[in-house]
Formats: sequence, structure tokens, C-alpha cells
Amino acid sequence: MRKVGLTYYFLVLLTVMLTSCGSQNATKENSTQLEKTKTAAQILGDSNYQATCYGGYRSNTRDSQPSVSQIKEDMKILSAMGIKLLRTYNTKYYEVRNLMQAITELRVENPDFEMYVMLGAWIDCENAWTEKTPNHNKENTKANTEEIQRAVELANKYPEIIKIIAVGNEAMVKWAASYYVEPNIILKWVTYLQKLKKENSLPKDVWITSSDNFASWGGGDSTYHVNDLIKLYEAVDYVSIHTYPMHDTHYNPVFWGLSEQEEALAHREKVDSLMMRSLNYAKKQFLGVSNYMKSIGINKPIHIGETGWASSSDGLYGNNGSKACDEYKSAKYYQLMREWTNQEKITCFYFEAFDEQWKDANNPKGSENHFGLFTIDGKAKYALWEKIDQGIFKDLKRDGKTIVKTHNGSEVDLLKTVIIPELKN
Repeated sequence: MRKVGLTYYFLVLLTVMLTSCGSQNATKENSTQLEKTKTAAQILGDSNYQATCYGGYRSNTRDSQPSVSQIKEDMKILSAMGIKLLRTYNTKYYEVRNLMQAITELRVENPDFEMYVMLGAWIDCENAWTEKTPNHNKENTKANTEEIQRAVELANKYPEIIKIIAVGNEAMVKWAASYYVEPNIILKWVTYLQKLKKENSLPKDVWITSSDNFASWGGGDSTYHVNDLIKLYEAVDYVSIHTYPMHDTHYNPVFWGLSEQEEALAHREKVDSLMMRSLNYAKKQFLGVSNYMKSIGINKPIHIGETGWASSSDGLYGNNGSKACDEYKSAKYYQLMREWTNQEKITCFYFEAFDEQWKDANNPKGSENHFGLFTIDGKAKYALWEKIDQGIFKDLKRDGKTIVKTHNGSEVDLLKTVIIPELKN
């Protein structure tokens, strides 16, 4: 009886020791895994951490959520081309949770896998997206509170992945007539999140910002130069701006269209000249924000939270409009933006990784559906043809389809689609 008792005692002791050792090893492994991750302060501005905006929706409605396995396919594709930082837009849909799960699984499968997230929390005004008149001085308290609460929950659950929280997406720019809010509402939530960091209720290294149009940050119209904007500058960890020369080929085409001197250039040179002018237009907007920030005595990092160029449009930017959208122009803009931002140590969340059809579900040819570097079925647009040639997508697939070039890889066929805008007046 005593012998059995001693044996039992030693077995229990051994089990406790092994469990304790395993627990310590697991804790050590988790600690090591966390140590391997970077902070926002280390990532932003580092060209080794290329950024893009991500949505994994395959259908024309967000009611159909991309699965974890589908998102893992996307992550492998993006990682292969050097993308290590993603931007999302809201916490309401389950896609963002599937994204976290996908990245977590990939990190387990490959300890060297790196992918970080700028988590967006969508912000609306009172009566946004309803038949009632939007009240831009008040917010949709219930929806906004839930967005922020979910963002906090996710940031605490995935501190090794979520490095930035962005309060609102183009939520202060006045042309967003359906939902925009005044800066004091964005300020309220930024201040709240910064308070949680001080209270250790949110990871202290997570950076808080708002991702908005350059004008909303004071880089253009002086009507945005209000006291609450100054307070917002003081509250954020960095400034995230949007710039879209493509949209302004219609709304403010001062930089668009050929000059008489350019008429003598070869076809491709004409387009290249236009796209260089588009880059300079984006630089001017960036500089406008920087100059305004300096004028109010504040010095914070500025990065580009969103910019892009659609590859197709049947509307304002298509061949019956400003003639801005085709694969060559979009590829050229991508190339120029990457070169400039990498050189200047500016992180650029390029919009976007993959085409998404839900954005303009009733008009498949609408520009909003064609901002991706990849088509929905995984074809690489002209901007990435060189990477196809380099073989970086070998053995990678999207929904069972191999990554191949658009236009069957024919540059001649692609260039036939490029239309030059008319001579400037």
C-alpha cells in the first residue's frame, strides 16, 4: 500500500514538474514570439515593410465573408511581394477576425512569417446612410462605440499583429456627405484610446491615428483649420493622409491633360509625363499637410494611409471621361509612388491589394471595383508583371487559380487600351 502510495506520489510530482516546465516553455515561446514582432514606431517609414490596403471579399456583397483559408492564400501572395503591413477599415464584419486568425496560423506554421495590421474603426455621423438628414455635428453613438470597443478587444487579443488603430476613414472630409463628422468627434475617440494606453488597458506601443483626406488634415482649404483639428494633431501618434490624383483628373484637373510640348512625344512618353505630373500633384498635397502642421507648431510623422489608381472605369475617369484609367497608368502610378515614398521613408498604404466587386455592386465596370493590383481571380495586373517574371508567385494560388499576367502577358495588347487625354486649354 505504501509502495503504491509512493509511486503515485512520484508520478504526480513528475506530472506537475513536466506541466510546469511545459508551461514555462510555452510562456518563453510566446515571449520570444512577441519579442520578434515590431512596433509601429519601428515599422512606419521602413521600406522593408511595404504596406497595402486589404479586403478579401470575392463576391459582390460583404454578406459573403472570405474564409480563413482564403485569407491565408492572400497573405502568402502579399508576403511574397514584400507586403508586411495591412490596412483594414472596420471591425463590424467578421473578415477582420478571420484575418487575425489567418495571420496567427501562418505565424505558427512559419515563425519567420511577418504581417502586421493597421486596424480601422469606422466612424459615422448621426443618421448616416439613412433617409434622414445626416447630422454632422453629432455621431452615431451606438455604432461608433461598438466599433471602438471591438477595436480595443482585437488589439488586446492580438498585440503581436495589430500595431495601429485608425479612428475613422475619410470621416472628416466634407465631400463624404453621407457620414462625415466634425473633428471633435474623432478627437473624442483618439483621446479615449490614448487614455486606455496610459491605463494599461491597451498595448502601450499601439499607435493611434485617423486616416483622412489631405484636406481634412489642413493641407488644402482653410475651412478645415479649426481648433479641434489642432487638438487632434496633438493627440495622434502620427498623421495618416489620403491623396488621389486619379479622382482629381475629373474634380480638379489642373495638372491633367497634355501640353503642346508633350504633343511631340511618343505615345508611352506622353503617358509617362502625365503620370509624373500626377505624382508631383500627390507630393504637393503631402507637402500641404506638412506645411500646415509646422505652422501650428507640431512635429509628428506623416505617412500615406491611402492612395491608388484604378485600372478601369466606365464613368468619370474612363475613356468617355478624363481618360485616366487603364492598367498602364495605374502601374506607372504604383511604380512612381513606391519609388518616392521608399526614398523619403514614407509608409504608403497602397489602395489596394485585390479588386473587390462589392464596392460598386450594381456597376461591375465602375472604377471602385478595379483598384486592385490583382484581379479577383488572382491575375497580376501590369504593375506586377515583373514579379511574375521573377517567379515570386510560383506555386501560389488564389481560389485554386495560378497567379498569371493579365492580357495574356501581351504588352502590345495592353498598350492598345491606353488613351491619351486631350490637349490642355
